[in-house]
Amino acid sequence: MIWYPYTQMKTMEDPILITDAHGVFLETPEGPMIDSISSWWAMDFGYRHPDITKAITDQAEKFSHVMLGGLTHEPALKLAEKLKGWLPGDLNHCFFSDSGSVAVEVALKMALQYHLNRGTEGRTGVLALEHSYHGDTFQAMKAGDDPDYHFVLEAFGPDPDFIHIPAEEDALEEAFERYHGRLSCFIAEPLLQGAGGMRMYDISFLEKARRLCDRYDVLLIFDEVACGFGRTGNRFVSDLVLPDILVLGKALTGGHIGHAVTVARDGVFQAFYSDDPDKALMHGPTFMGNPLACSAALKAIEIFDRDDYMSKIRRIEEITRREMAGFSDPRIREIRIMGACVCLEVYDEKTLDGFPAFARERGVFNRPFLNYLYAMVPYIITEEQLTQVLTVMKDWFSKER
Repeated sequence: MIWYPYTQMKTMEDPILITDAHGVFLETPEGPMIDSISSWWAMDFGYRHPDITKAITDQAEKFSHVMLGGLTHEPALKLAEKLKGWLPGDLNHCFFSDSGSVAVEVALKMALQYHLNRGTEGRTGVLALEHSYHGDTFQAMKAGDDPDYHFVLEAFGPDPDFIHIPAEEDALEEAFERYHGRLSCFIAEPLLQGAGGMRMYDISFLEKARRLCDRYDVLLIFDEVACGFGRTGNRFVSDLVLPDILVLGKALTGGHIGHAVTVARDGVFQAFYSDDPDKALMHGPTFMGNPLACSAALKAIEIFDRDDYMSKIRRIEEITRREMAGFSDPRIREIRIMGACVCLEVYDEKTLDGFPAFARERGVFNRPFLNYLYAMVPYIITEEQLTQVLTVMKDWFSKER
């Protein structure tokens, strides 16, 4: 049997059977549903995009996988070269992996060894944000700060090397003043904290983080696995504030196949580039640089630019703000909108009990968590489809239901 994620297997409801998927739709035996959360924020280009599907199948006819240990291949070489020119600044060095969580592990390991390779003593600390989520592997869980996901870590007790602060400038300054001598890095989901509650904060916080990292020789890591590729209304937040290490995943392949990348600036890479074998980055996921995934990513980047997805994202935000204007309910604490993300935070999570079934009856798939009802729709969604999603969310709070 399948062991399903984030659920108690003994009491879980039967999952919805999907028989097909195309565009924004998930097909079920009872009919289609608009996927309003893009399969955990990855399917930004829509299901079964013909160009991405063709890129994968064309590559599969040649070979489906070749390891990067002592070997290389054209899709990985092309993707690394494309990212070098497409990403901002000198984010030039791509270390591929097979998931966002693993890519975060690579980033944290890279930051730690960066200081070791340079002979910097005692730089083992990691500064991160409260309410953050960076994945479910162990160091990524420690960098995260959500007991609903990572309560298993309580078995180990507090880890003094992981420090969490709110996304507030005063707290940031205080943390750097107090801990800078032992920090290897500061990691953040820039502007939009996803699984921690769709929390949003201002760019000025990250600008200050960049200045403090420069001052104290601390590496700045942006985890844009969920918020990259336009989700915040910016192509990448890294276009606004340049990190030392950038982590991408999810929409990197248009959501069609798992893949991720940890991208380092020149100065980070140079700390590993040596005649000394002990200074090499000793890491190697089996499916890093998978040629099917690299081919999908190359095509996804081409489509993102070719079809002006940033205009689509701006339109999604415009429609969302229009449809949510003036809407309120005493059970709602706050409505937050940023780019192609909308979140209705309620005071009591029981307020959302039954919403998935309610939405499904109205042709929408949605999966709230805790006290957050949100949508992160595929970018190809039409105005009519998006309005349907937002109407279902608002109707849940109406007296007629």
